[in-house]
Amino acid sequence: MTIRTLDNPADLDALLIGLGIMGTGGGGDPKGWGRSVFDADRAAGRTYRLADPASISDDAFILSGGYLGSVADDHGLNRVLEGWETDFELERAIHILEAEHDRTVDYLVPFELGGGNTPVVMSCAARLGIPVIDGDGVGRAAPETHMCSFLGHGISLTPMPLVGGDGTIVLVRDGDLFLADAVGRCVSGRKQGFLANAHFGMSGAELKRTVVAGSITQALELGRFIRDLGPSDDPLDAVSRFVGGVPLLRGRVTVRTEIAQQGFYVAVVELAGAGEDEGRALELVIKNEVMCAKRSGEPLVIFPDLVYLLDPATGEGVMSIDLVEGCEVCVLGAPCAQVVREAIRSESGRAAFSSTRYGESFDFTPIEELVEGFAS
Repeated sequence: MTIRTLDNPADLDALLIGLGIMGTGGGGDPKGWGRSVFDADRAAGRTYRLADPASISDDAFILSGGYLGSVADDHGLNRVLEGWETDFELERAIHILEAEHDRTVDYLVPFELGGGNTPVVMSCAARLGIPVIDGDGVGRAAPETHMCSFLGHGISLTPMPLVGGDGTIVLVRDGDLFLADAVGRCVSGRKQGFLANAHFGMSGAELKRTVVAGSITQALELGRFIRDLGPSDDPLDAVSRFVGGVPLLRGRVTVRTEIAQQGFYVAVVELAGAGEDEGRALELVIKNEVMCAKRSGEPLVIFPDLVYLLDPATGEGVMSIDLVEGCEVCVLGAPCAQVVREAIRSESGRAAFSSTRYGESFDFTPIEELVEGFAS
C-alpha cells in the first residue's frame, strides 16, 4: 500500500488553489470553507494521509460523502467548525453507512474536487484515523450527487444517510436515480442549512476501476504551478497548457441572469471578450458549477468536460457566484477523465450526466470535437 502524508502548510495552501480552479466555479470556496477546515484540523493536530488507489487491496471497503447546502456567512462557518469538535455530522453519517453495509470503512474518497467538499472529506478521514484516496468521483465539482463516475460504472449511490447538526437523520435506502439527491436538497432547503451525506459504498476492486485516480495530487501540482507563475506569465495560456485544455475567452461579465431553483445556484452568465478577444462572446450555463460554455447558441464545452474560471491577475479560480457584472475573468475548457467519459456510456450514466439536468437538450460531445483546432 502506498500512502503519503500531506501536512506541509505550503502544500495545503497550494492544494486549495488547485481545488479552487478544478472545482469549475463550485465545490465550495477554498478561501472560506477549505482554509477554515485545514486551519481547524492543524490546530487540533490532525494529519492527512493520501493513499494511491492502485495500491489498496481489492477487498478494502471505501465510502464517499460530503455536504449539501450552505452556511450563510463567515460567522456561521466559525460556529459550525467549533461545533464539529464535539459533533461532526459527516462522521456520524459514515458510521450510519458502515452499519448499513455491516463493514468498517478502510478509506474515504471525495465525491468531487472542490475547495469545500474535498477538505471536509479529508478532515473526516483524519478524524477517523484512516487515509483518504488520492482521487475522486468526477475530476471536478458537480452539482448533483448522482453525477459521478461511480454511479455510471454501476456503484449504488444508496443507501445514503443525511445527517444534520440539530439531530436530523434521513436515510434513503433506494428509489429512482435522482431521489436521494432530491431528498437531500429538500431537507437542507427546508432547514435553511446543510446536511452531511455518505454514499457510494464500494470495494477496493470497484474503486480502482471507477475512480478519477490521482486528482488530489493533480490539484496540488496545479496549485504549485499557479503559485510559481511569474509576472510576465499569462495565466490563461499557462494553465491551458498545464491541464491540456484550450483558451475560450478573456473578457468580462456583461449580464448575469439568475434562475430560482431549490438547493442550487442556477444562472446564465454572458461574457464579452476584451483585448485580443474583443468582439467575441461566450455564454456560461451554471448550476453551482459551470456546466456548459456556448458561443452563438452552440456548445463548446459540455459537462462533464471542464470549464475553468481564472482570475486574470493571479490565475487562481473564480467562484461562479462571484461572476457579477463587470467581473474580469479568463475561461478555458478541458476534457474530463477517460473513466468519466466511459461512465456516460451506461444507461444510468447518460441519465445522471444529461444536459436536461441543467436546462439544455444536447447530447454529450467531447470538447475535442466542438472546439476548432483543439489539441491536448
